[in-house]
Amino acid sequence: MTNPLLTPSTLPYNLPDFAAIRLEHVEPAFEEALKRHGAEIAAITTQAEPTWENTVEAFELAGADLDRVMAWFFNLQGTDSTDEFDAVADRIVPKLSAHVDSIYQNGELYARIQAVEPPEDEESRRLYGELTRRFTRSGADLDAAGKTRLQEINQRLSELSERFGRNLLADTKALAVTFERDELAGLSEEQLAAYEEGGRYVVPVELPTTQSLQAELEDSTSRHKLFDASRQRGRESNPEIVLESVALRLERARLLGFDSHADFVIAEETAGTAAAARQLIADLAPAAAANANAERKLASELAGVEVDGADWPYWQAKRREEELGIDEAELRKYFPLEQVLTDGVFSAANLLYGVTVDKREDLAGYREDVDVWEVKEADGTGIGLLLTDYAARPSKRGGAWMSSFVDQSHLAGTKPVVVNVMSVSSNLLTIDEVTTIFHEFGHALHGLLSDVRYPSLSGTNVPRDWVEFPSQINENYAFAPEIARHYARHVDTGEVIPDELLAALQASRQFGQGFSTAEYLAASAIDLAWHSLEGDVPSDPAAIDAFERDALREVGLDVDGLEPRYRSTWFNHIFAGGYSAGYYSYLWAEALDADGFELVREEGINRATGQKFRDAILSKGAARDYAEAYRAFRGRDKDTRPLLERRGLGGAVS
Repeated sequence: MTNPLLTPSTLPYNLPDFAAIRLEHVEPAFEEALKRHGAEIAAITTQAEPTWENTVEAFELAGADLDRVMAWFFNLQGTDSTDEFDAVADRIVPKLSAHVDSIYQNGELYARIQAVEPPEDEESRRLYGELTRRFTRSGADLDAAGKTRLQEINQRLSELSERFGRNLLADTKALAVTFERDELAGLSEEQLAAYEEGGRYVVPVELPTTQSLQAELEDSTSRHKLFDASRQRGRESNPEIVLESVALRLERARLLGFDSHADFVIAEETAGTAAAARQLIADLAPAAAANANAERKLASELAGVEVDGADWPYWQAKRREEELGIDEAELRKYFPLEQVLTDGVFSAANLLYGVTVDKREDLAGYREDVDVWEVKEADGTGIGLLLTDYAARPSKRGGAWMSSFVDQSHLAGTKPVVVNVMSVSSNLLTIDEVTTIFHEFGHALHGLLSDVRYPSLSGTNVPRDWVEFPSQINENYAFAPEIARHYARHVDTGEVIPDELLAALQASRQFGQGFSTAEYLAASAIDLAWHSLEGDVPSDPAAIDAFERDALREVGLDVDGLEPRYRSTWFNHIFAGGYSAGYYSYLWAEALDADGFELVREEGINRATGQKFRDAILSKGAARDYAEAYRAFRGRDKDTRPLLERRGLGGAVS
């Protein structure tokens, strides 16, 4: 029988034929795809005279079969992990790493690319620069011994990343907290129904340290049970992985001529230097810590006792409710999931970009509860497909994300197929969940509205401190009055959200910014501390806690009662998620978002402003210089003052 992963899909937009694909297809398809890709690379190197078309463009088109196999496998491993998936990953990830190294350390291929003169257009010149840097950063200029060692490091890091994520998922499942009903006072009946299992209630642990239910659970003991479970993740299984990963990343950076892994990584980001990223943290940390301490004091006064990390969110929420008049349980009733998605997220995209999003009942996702939507231009021209997977389940890794099954490319003749993934336990969404749906759809728009020639430059294939810009600016539309009034309707009465409640909701999003900024900066500081090491990486797993304390103390973020958003052993972003030395990027991108949205405020939420953003940012992927792209949208370079004001850090140094 034909392996469905080895032939292009015949479904619209090359949507994978999920019904035909099974895990058993992966390894045979993977082995064959490796051979085919190797043959394609060999064919490039045997061309008589290197040209742009027979070398660079051929290289861009090579590996389509391998891309198809890996897209299916890694997307489904994230959403529906099993022991069988993990076993396959154990076998193929090292081979994939070795294969990639063999290509980028191929001296003959590298020489041909260097001999080619790129066309004059900006996109081709940017591709050429990106491609040559990719070869040098992959060790193309190293001697034989250096190349061999680099391959060993890369393969081992791939294995460690895979194992870290797997351990974290296993711990997340194992540490789900079982409660009796009376321990969950404060939760709605719908929430309770989502957690009920055989007369008891099992609450899964979310990816961040502080759990969202800590703001709702009325019983302090219950809050502590959940918070304590969160802080146990990875403590037995991941410390050695953390230290070995840090040491190997440093060794690789030195091998490639950099002082640290942070220097190696951030040289390719819009920040430019590791020093610039560290300075961002250092500049903002004092004001964030001062604000967090002030918020904790006020929460403690309301509680009547000094609150700790488990109780702080609850009393902060109570203070917000008291000061702003917001009832969280009642507020949820204005945000049913489908209503938020269709009348909010999709409607805002139509208003801004002229696109429509309609469900394709004739197309199937990889599960029955995964929906497939077609995105079209105003004139009906098809743009691509969006899959939405929002249901919480134990097999899904924590957090929320956007990923691709197919990238847009004029050269390859492909249109995008992207997926948004979250874990939602209730049909009635929290403020944070509404914000996250808008955020992830911002990433989806970046992939869907891409309009470039080369696959390497498509959509979200951009630096991490740029990729968060479209997603974060899209968050602003969630509670903009003209958008919210269109979708925020009471689930029982159909009443549009009252203006006074909407105003309180907007004010509430600025509430507690000291806590949220400080916990984020603390995690960023830990990330940069590990990856700015230039020697003497700790070897004793017991040293991790002390290392974290020192990192936080150095930047003044050792705030009583405040936990970093992630600690090392459950910091999936940096040890399994590709954000090592890059967690700072969310705040870096927020500076662009805050400043960029000021233009939207000035010009209004309308098609003209949206088209400007689409043309300058969303459509360009990596095909345009990022600073130039921002200036094309904003009319000038970024200003950090809107970020500082939004975060309540007006006194911080910019």
